[in-house]
Amino acid sequence: MSDTVVVGLDVGGTSTRATALSLDGTRLGTGRAGGGNPTSHGAERAAAELLTALRAALADIDPLRVRAGVIGLAGAGRLLADPHGRDAFDHAWAEAGLRCPYAVHGDALVAYASGTAAPDGTVLVAGTGAIAAQVRDLRLDRTADGHGWLLGDAGSGFWLGREAVRRLLTDLDRAQPPGELGRRVLAELTGTTEVDDQPRATAGAVVQAVTRRPPVELARLAPVVVSSARDEEPTAVALIAEAAALLAESVSRIRPPGATDPVVLGGGLLTGDTPLAGPVRAELAERWPGAPLHSAGDGAAAAAWLAARDLPEVTDPAALHTRLVPSPT
Repeated sequence: MSDTVVVGLDVGGTSTRATALSLDGTRLGTGRAGGGNPTSHGAERAAAELLTALRAALADIDPLRVRAGVIGLAGAGRLLADPHGRDAFDHAWAEAGLRCPYAVHGDALVAYASGTAAPDGTVLVAGTGAIAAQVRDLRLDRTADGHGWLLGDAGSGFWLGREAVRRLLTDLDRAQPPGELGRRVLAELTGTTEVDDQPRATAGAVVQAVTRRPPVELARLAPVVVSSARDEEPTAVALIAEAAALLAESVSRIRPPGATDPVVLGGGLLTGDTPLAGPVRAELAERWPGAPLHSAGDGAAAAAWLAARDLPEVTDPAALHTRLVPSPT
């Protein structure tokens, strides 16, 4: 089994990570490149980043040893439905010297598999956007939210940024001094914490600063909210609590009451010791007290495991998961 190699890729809007693993768990190579999401960057650029990451991961390996691969990315369905995009990825795969087949899975499934080998469960991802998904036999079954910044993504980084701006505008409408979070947001958007003698003028400057940029850039204010919540700033703490309730509500749309299969938390807002992770875990533990809660880990390794588990020599996928996918720290 040590001669068999599998490849996994975790493709995001800002980075592409690849890993090559043998079935005994040896990490044979890794690669990293820029954002490779075809929805965000276009098929040609995405495929070029994919190729860069693959070549780095396979630098010391004969590509013909690779038996299977999985690419995990947001918007997998759109790629599969786009012949031009799939052709670009096929070409990059072949240019890397790979002759084995590969599968494309959504990033939510890869996040789930990075946290557990259980075939059934739930994954909740909150980063720039937010989505909850039910997993059945390691396939995405039902999903909730993930509808994008305009129509959904409740509790996401975008949501936190937008709500922080709304709270600031409410203070300005009331002609009252912004709180600490409001001043931090004001400084991020306008470069100053000073409010004009006519608060309406400051509100106009805030609105202009937001509308001059792509809407999704409101997500860059999420770290301001997170940092303020760590400092126990009241408005930020309230926003974090509201976000946690919204994310748990998204899970409740697809997860039956009393379910005891695992829940995996993924995305930058829910992995690690973040102010949002704690309240979300508390919400989920209250609603599903018998369910194990896991954090998402290495997405590229999880993609490699998804590629490997259907190989004929793999008889114990759970044991293989232990070897291939590091436990999140």
